[in-house]
Amino acid sequence: MGAIDWSKSPKPSNTTISFSFEWAMKNLSSGIHPTLLTKQTLKHQGDRLEIPSAAARCEWDFSLSTIVSSSANAAVSDALGSIEFDPSNTVVATGGIARKIRIYSLNSLLPEDNIQLLTRGDQNDTAFLDHVNACSFYICTPAKLSSLRWRPGSGGRLLGSGDYDGVVMEHDLERKLPVFERDEHGGRRVWSVDYSHWDPFVGASGSDDGTMQMWDPRCGGEGGECVAKVQPAAARSSVCSVEFSPFGDSLIALGCADRMAYAYDVRKMVEPLHVLEGHTKTVTYVRFVDAQTMVSAGTDGCLKLWNMSDCGLIRTCKGHVNSRSFVGLSVWRHGGLLGCGSENNQVFVYDKRWDEPICARGLEPMARPGFGHAFVSSVCWRQVQEDHCTLLAGGSDGVLQVFVGTKIS
Repeated sequence: MGAIDWSKSPKPSNTTISFSFEWAMKNLSSGIHPTLLTKQTLKHQGDRLEIPSAAARCEWDFSLSTIVSSSANAAVSDALGSIEFDPSNTVVATGGIARKIRIYSLNSLLPEDNIQLLTRGDQNDTAFLDHVNACSFYICTPAKLSSLRWRPGSGGRLLGSGDYDGVVMEHDLERKLPVFERDEHGGRRVWSVDYSHWDPFVGASGSDDGTMQMWDPRCGGEGGECVAKVQPAAARSSVCSVEFSPFGDSLIALGCADRMAYAYDVRKMVEPLHVLEGHTKTVTYVRFVDAQTMVSAGTDGCLKLWNMSDCGLIRTCKGHVNSRSFVGLSVWRHGGLLGCGSENNQVFVYDKRWDEPICARGLEPMARPGFGHAFVSSVCWRQVQEDHCTLLAGGSDGVLQVFVGTKIS
């Protein structure tokens, strides 16, 4: 996802927010700095950061299997803002500010023989691929993309997107054409899109206009009818993340630039069911961990796990570096693992039982002329119930990394 030049106080709705460096997001708070892992607490071993902890127990061994990059020198225009596995967990879609949706077969990124080698614990060199050869096909889009989400029940055929022009689109991947479009956010950037699991036709979008809108393409005109609209913050703070509960209930969660996370009952959207207060800066992501637990991420460098039955804070996870950017957040629900990016170009993995990371892997930060250091800007777990797991990470430099974790016996 992209970035805005935030001020230190909320903007009224009639104030124009200027955009600067595409991926930087400045501090919304005043004088509050995130807690970061210092050099004294990290020990480098190759491309692994060993994180000492008396509490966090790592039951997984992670290997960097594949790196996909461009043959030409990567630039900021290749930045990856969203990665999503399809419902079958065999196809991957990526999007970013290059105005392209790229579609990959998992086998092209991680051949079956590589998986077998890694799950047996055999030594295996990292594979280096080019986007052109690894990508099955791509679809050009009219604007930079901030969010992707596959529509449930479509057999992996329909993929929704939110873009920097404030437009939500749905793409038919068999025909390689857009089949649905709505522009109801007044041209303000759409940060996040998601689909309901109890009715996959119903979608939601969160935007820079300070609203979350639910819509149904079966109602109204070409863009569908807005069936619900909420403005969580009176100051119209940006809605950065939306996610429907995938566990059969009627909850939808929002992450907001007013430093709050919200949960609404979609049957009664007059006011939030829960207001989760604890972050000191923008809440960039919200994700459901299980039927009773939600995790939120903020630019205060924290992940916070919440008990949704009583709004209680279960724990705060710290270790990754995040003070200004969207770095991604994903949950592997079967394994109870949380993955997020970091502004030091590392992928951090947390176990939901511990408040410290169990591992951090990735590439060393690289500075390019005219741009800042590269960082991990998106992550996505493969949702498969196995004793090995797959985590994809996309970078602000356009590099896609594939990690495989094997259970330590």
